[in-house]
Amino acid sequence: MDEVAAAIADPVRREILLMLRGERLSAGQIAGRFEISRPAVSRHLRVLREAGLVADRADGRRRVYELVTAPLDELSGWIERLTRPSGWEHHLDALETEVHRTRRERRSTTTAPDQSQEKSA
Repeated sequence: MDEVAAAIADPVRREILLMLRGERLSAGQIAGRFEISRPAVSRHLRVLREAGLVADRADGRRRVYELVTAPLDELSGWIERLTRPSGWEHHLDALETEVHRTRRERRSTTTAPDQSQEKSA
């Protein structure tokens, strides 16, 4: 998980992953979309490949890259555990609802006119 997190920490590598989300691209096609040098893009691709986030294959003289999402599953699960509400939040929300309901009931019984006095008046 640490290697995957380190790989996606760089904005260029995140952009490469987004580019590969819907299609396979050659290294040249990827490099052509950036203003950085081709060797720099190659280094980013190597980091992504070593993290298991992209796979490459030879297509003639070109290397074609495709996205591999499986390594993101562990990181995604960790993020979900981090951001998912805990069980306590649900219980505290229920407690807050009950407190408000009880206060409303108390106000309605203390502010409502006594109906027996209204009939005799």
